[in-house]
Amino acid sequence: MKVLHFFKTYFPDSMGGIEQVIFQLAEGCAAGGVQSEVLYLSDRGAARNERVGHHIAHRAKLDLHVASTGFSWSALGDFKELASQADLIHYHFPWPFMDLVHFASRTGKPSVVSYHSDIIKQKTLLKLYQPLMNRFLGSMDRIVVSSPDYAASSTVLQRFPKKLSVIPFGLDPATYPTPSAERLVHWRGRFPGKFFLFVGALRYYKGLNYLLDAAKTTGLPVVILGGGHLEAELKAYAQQLEVSNVHFLGGLPDEDKAALLTLCHAFVFPSHLRSESFGISLLEGAMYGKPMISCDIGSGMSYINRTGETGWVIPPRDSQALAAAMQALWNDETMASAMGAAAARRFQQVFTAQGMADSYVQLYRDVLQR
Repeated sequence: MKVLHFFKTYFPDSMGGIEQVIFQLAEGCAAGGVQSEVLYLSDRGAARNERVGHHIAHRAKLDLHVASTGFSWSALGDFKELASQADLIHYHFPWPFMDLVHFASRTGKPSVVSYHSDIIKQKTLLKLYQPLMNRFLGSMDRIVVSSPDYAASSTVLQRFPKKLSVIPFGLDPATYPTPSAERLVHWRGRFPGKFFLFVGALRYYKGLNYLLDAAKTTGLPVVILGGGHLEAELKAYAQQLEVSNVHFLGGLPDEDKAALLTLCHAFVFPSHLRSESFGISLLEGAMYGKPMISCDIGSGMSYINRTGETGWVIPPRDSQALAAAMQALWNDETMASAMGAAAARRFQQVFTAQGMADSYVQLYRDVLQR
């Protein structure tokens, strides 16, 4: 079985959560007899048959960006050609240009879509896009959502109950590097003792201003790993607050991320808007057996992190609640250790990459049989 994934970006151009999911699917589904390829847009220009891990990726030339949506004049031809060779198309929502390509190409191939997030920020444009969006989702054979929490709370998904399947995202620890003793020593020297870790792109929905407020209140050390458009703004806010206990590291290689995940005391992930539909970085915290702090926004974050069991789930936009949760994990080593162990167990039970891949392979087969 040959499956073509289509999304606006992919490794190595960007390293976000959706890209990680596509990678884990492409790698993990191979054991089920699925040959996966990925088509994405890139400002590096067009290219075919680039190897990423053990699968193939293709680049179409990115021509322009409008409201976070990439467009490409050549992508339609690339998609039609690659789709003609595939048994099934796997789309990754949201990306309005993808909807246009789907209808313009008229491939007629069986299609599934992973629904990664509601559209939150572009509310005015959403009104214009909504008819196309609903037609696109209605044309899919299956719509896959990553948690029952998100399926229940999304007004968009509630329009398509008969098409919905829930398959939690998963990760494979074997695809993460083991940090060398040298890197561990380096980061222990940089941050001796305990610290809280945030990993992710510095985006508008991550709630990092609330984390900075909580760091000001508690005085506890916080390490922020990741870059993005808000980096300068957040650093300026940290300066304004006069917090010397917050450390911005920017983007770092995966080995350094693995080292910091290994060494941190707890993982903090204060995303406060539903653009954060799941939280792959939060899942990484669970994979490394760390107690977690996240916000209750009706998303998959509260499916990963069970309050009082694997960590604390707090109200969004509440820096005082965030500070209290941080202080609780800092002061009670026994509780923090127990929550971290529970997070690791829940990861193994629910969120392995192979479990996700096996579920998708079965979904693909069901769609093709129908």
